[in-house]
Amino acid sequence: EHLVQAGLMSSEELRHLEDLPSPHNKFWVPCMWFVSLALRARTEGRINNDVALTAIFSELNGLRARCMKLYGYDWISLPLVYTQVVTVAVYSFFLACLIGRQFLDPRQGYPGHDVDFYLPVFTLLQFFFYVGWLKVAEQLINPFGEDDDDFETNWLVDRNLQVSLLSVDEMYDSLPLVEKDMYWNESEP
Repeated sequence: EHLVQAGLMSSEELRHLEDLPSPHNKFWVPCMWFVSLALRARTEGRINNDVALTAIFSELNGLRARCMKLYGYDWISLPLVYTQVVTVAVYSFFLACLIGRQFLDPRQGYPGHDVDFYLPVFTLLQFFFYVGWLKVAEQLINPFGEDDDDFETNWLVDRNLQVSLLSVDEMYDSLPLVEKDMYWNESEP
């Protein structure tokens, strides 16, 4: 629906896409439509030679491969057991640090165990870094979700569409006047 609202797909194309009897993701269907249109353009003479058609298909295959990689990132999220193991490891490490890094009672007079500072600075730094990394990793479990901190994929699609339409429609063959610059006759500026 968002693609229809953005003007990237017509209602008829959406209906064709939804009518396909496939339980899987159908991101490849517009690629097949493009291949059919490119072959028709070649037979009608709109694409001059097979080398140009091969270059077009090569770019399309690159786009399809990147879409498949993106689909794989979205489809196969990080297994839950990995996050659970890392969470347990980080918190048990700091539980052990809480006990193991305490100072001995200086009133007992143990030789070589004089307290020179009262705040475990490096343990606190480790705690902030490890727990911070853990929280960032937890946020990256499903980056394409619908939460506020997930990637704004609809915004990215809209922005890229606007930039590409601007570059093709508004800026095509719109060049400023080419003039000689102040270093035109100098070999080294």
